[in-house]
Amino acid sequence: MSRTNEICQSYLGVAPWMDPLAARLPGLQPVQPGEWLQRDDAFDGQMSYRDELLRERRGEVIATAGDPDQAERDLLAAVLAETKADTGYLAMGDTIIRPDGVSVSLTADRPLATAARLAQEDMLILQPGPDGYVLASGVLCFPASWTLGQKVGRGMMGIHAPVDRYDAGMGRRVDRVFAMLQPDQAVWRANLLCYNNPELHQPRLEHERRPFDREKPVWVRVERQTLRRLGSSPALVFAIHTWLVPIARLSPQQAATLPEIVRNGGSMGESN
Repeated sequence: MSRTNEICQSYLGVAPWMDPLAARLPGLQPVQPGEWLQRDDAFDGQMSYRDELLRERRGEVIATAGDPDQAERDLLAAVLAETKADTGYLAMGDTIIRPDGVSVSLTADRPLATAARLAQEDMLILQPGPDGYVLASGVLCFPASWTLGQKVGRGMMGIHAPVDRYDAGMGRRVDRVFAMLQPDQAVWRANLLCYNNPELHQPRLEHERRPFDREKPVWVRVERQTLRRLGSSPALVFAIHTWLVPIARLSPQQAATLPEIVRNGGSMGESN
């Protein structure tokens, strides 16, 4: 896969810099019923690419800790409940036919991988540990300049080590959110970056800088990130829905208010 994939939405559906609540860290807001997972007009392209990555680069995009556990099964059950409410999906026995017409077996793979093949979101499972929640497993097909293999097994402070604004105070605030989440309750936030390369799969290690030149073509990338408790278990799922559009595709109001720091290659609400 040496090519560069340009899989974009026709519009930017989440503009966190225009929402006063989303613009400040951590910027968490309640997810309304039925809005945990989202499906947009890039579904077909993103899902085809996700299937390709899981097939050809599985070791890079999925991290697991042994055999499937209850958290994986709870995650798949939650995703199936969402798809059941979406008329674009069709259930036929142990098979789900996605809106793009692709059939996904519910029994051919581990629940984590199956869940990731049903929704546009990348999905990361957090488990409680002695020092707080730890990234235990997940599927990350569309990383925005971070690497699953480097972060898995770390707690929140370790995961966010490169982020100056994620200090001890921020860590305590996030821990409180984790503790307060009720069964099947979810919250969301978003971050914002600009890229010269529209490739969705952009893993980087912590010491690697994201290249950016304002004079080159620019794509605006927003991650809608949700945090949800999986049923009555202590496990949480961190799901990431990626929006990507050429900067020219922003609405006039979005373009006029896009933060200058982001236009120059910086970020807003960056979480990694």
